[in-house]
Amino acid sequence: MKIDAVTIFPEYFAPLKLSLLGKAQESGIVEFGIYDLRAFATNLHNQVDDTPYGGGAGMVMMPEVWGQALDPLMSAETDLIILTPAGKRFDQSMAAKFSKASHLVFACGRYEGIDDRVRQYYVSKNYRVHEVSIGDYVLGGGEVASLVMIEAITRLIPGVLGNPESLAEESHNEQGYLEYPNFTKPQNWRDIPVPEILLSGNHGEIAKWRAEQAIERAKENL
Repeated sequence: MKIDAVTIFPEYFAPLKLSLLGKAQESGIVEFGIYDLRAFATNLHNQVDDTPYGGGAGMVMMPEVWGQALDPLMSAETDLIILTPAGKRFDQSMAAKFSKASHLVFACGRYEGIDDRVRQYYVSKNYRVHEVSIGDYVLGGGEVASLVMIEAITRLIPGVLGNPESLAEESHNEQGYLEYPNFTKPQNWRDIPVPEILLSGNHGEIAKWRAEQAIERAKENL
């Protein structure tokens, strides 16, 4: 899979070189391209934003700069993801869908967002354009949200995880259940023991207990 990101802060994406994602790049499973939006600015000050039409606080990212940055990246294989608090909520089902894509482009907006004509233009050209939010809160920009999505998506690509069996029991599955609580050694820590059922060796009862715990967690936390 090819993943590109356009941002005014390329340094935000340094973590992509670490851990499993770093290994996935070395093995050729995933390829990342990070592009500095300011490199596509057209004036001497590398301006990428301007005041909003209609008035209001803040600045809006200019469409011409985004067009110059995105045009070379777009193809029939591309899914363009525009990070915005107004977008569709990202979840495990969406991660699974994007993990099957060939090419993802993350448009990391800042300030009051990207001029909406960028979205309109690429939709009009029949590109797959997705407005996505990672939650009901506002971040300083789309970089952190992109990193969240990239990690969730890429771990579903075959070969990225060291142990593929880890995908069999996810913390969030598509039915909405949460992962059951997990325990390791020592058997007793600060007077809190490991549940007896996990020491029984009865795998059928352990599986039943874990399923019950997952449902209870979902009731409490979702």
